[in-house]
Amino acid sequence: MGSSGATVGALLVEGDVIAAVGDAALASAAEHADTVEVDLGGGFLMPSFGDGHAHPLLGGLEFVGPAVRPCSSVEEIVAEVRKYAEANPDEEWIVGASYDGSLAEGGLFDARWLDEAVPDRPVALRAWDYHTMWVNSVALERAGITADTPDPVLGEIPHRADGSVLGTLREWGAVDLVTAVVPPRDEDTRIAALGTAADYYLARGVTWVQDAWVEPGDVDTYLEAARRGALRIRFNLAQYADPRHFDSQLDGFAEAHRRVDELGSPFLTANTVKFFADGVVENETGALLAPYCSGLHEHGMRVWEGDSLAQAAARVDALGLQIHIHAIGDAAVRQALDAIEHAIESNGPRDRRPVIAHVQLVDDADLARFANLGVIPCMQPLWAQMDALMTVLTIPRLGVERADRQYRMRTLADSGAPLALGSDWPVSSGAPLDGIAIGVSRRTPEGEPEGGWTPEEILGIERALTAYTAGVAEQAFAERTWGRLEVGASADLLWLERDPRHVPPHELPTVRVLGTYVRGELAYSP
Repeated sequence: MGSSGATVGALLVEGDVIAAVGDAALASAAEHADTVEVDLGGGFLMPSFGDGHAHPLLGGLEFVGPAVRPCSSVEEIVAEVRKYAEANPDEEWIVGASYDGSLAEGGLFDARWLDEAVPDRPVALRAWDYHTMWVNSVALERAGITADTPDPVLGEIPHRADGSVLGTLREWGAVDLVTAVVPPRDEDTRIAALGTAADYYLARGVTWVQDAWVEPGDVDTYLEAARRGALRIRFNLAQYADPRHFDSQLDGFAEAHRRVDELGSPFLTANTVKFFADGVVENETGALLAPYCSGLHEHGMRVWEGDSLAQAAARVDALGLQIHIHAIGDAAVRQALDAIEHAIESNGPRDRRPVIAHVQLVDDADLARFANLGVIPCMQPLWAQMDALMTVLTIPRLGVERADRQYRMRTLADSGAPLALGSDWPVSSGAPLDGIAIGVSRRTPEGEPEGGWTPEEILGIERALTAYTAGVAEQAFAERTWGRLEVGASADLLWLERDPRHVPPHELPTVRVLGTYVRGELAYSP
């Protein structure tokens, strides 16, 4: 598939770049006796995918702890934790991710359930959303969390009816109380986790990933991995901006960017800063213009109060770094757009390509602002389906009418907004074809509902493929480097067994990856 979407018969790679396409590739190859020919065998060659928003280090580390992600009940999770603890008697903490938050009513999990599996060591499990943690009683004790502990800033500690601490911690203000006392993984384990993440992505045709939440220690891990030659795909780092101590972070953002830039690795950049504008709907911490249906948290949680997000965004923008804002609710999306508009007004015109990730709800009045401000909506097509998460947790909180205005990908793309796609892996599958299958059908893997949920938002397959390739390359400031099959572009390529443009949506996840190339080298083959 060429850069225009047209299909061509041949592509020539010299070194690590595309030298010719179509008839010109055939003619040039014929002039060189040492040309190595790869027969696609009826398959399909296209630009490799990028992932515009993910957490690869966290995803890789999931494979280190108990395998709770596949579990379909609380009992299965508890059994898996018990099995892992018995197999690892010397581990001081049992740490894992990421369980399905819809398996307990209201997403509330009890510490006593984990106590049955491991009563004598602390257990800490991240939920699928990474905004929530489930811990056992020993972990609560180690963290000093008691019935008298007040809810921290940017966090919530749910209690049982008798006032005792339940064991579920919501949002990072509460989660941080536990992570602060969890021993860190050693550096070799963390670097190996990046290798695991690379293996995962290459097998799914992805060669560039936006790590959307990077702490200072993570920057060190990436730098050491790059020095060791352990990075096998491209990563861009988004350093996490914390409103609780933002002023002290600014110099660190610039210094980390400088350190990564000076290293000069073709696989590592640190051009971005990540803000959270809110939490998630499922915790009722996503910031909404109108109250939640339950009213438990009313309008949700704003991470940055007043105009503080706008002021912080302007300061990051002044450093020449890219703004990347998590915004789930419509109030958060509006606050994020306001912040970006303020940065533009404060610092003047430049090629900044600000990103708002997720954009689960956007008010009609704000739709045109994405294109007008040059804001990239980086959205997760896999979430636009009527699965258990949607029906059990999301819709009861939003109500049907408001829920039907979620994930307006086609509307935003039609407005002229430069749509990019991502997975948020390990929150959800990091396979682009899994997400595209939903984005082009708005149906579950089981085919529900007939005709698609909110079918007016169905993306065309060409548009979806472009948003997951060239769209992400534009987000990465890399449209002249990768994301297209054109002369001079890096040979970051994906070889599929079939042309996905002619595959029924429900079959897209079954299309096999036959090869993934990075800079002209075969990095994955089955």
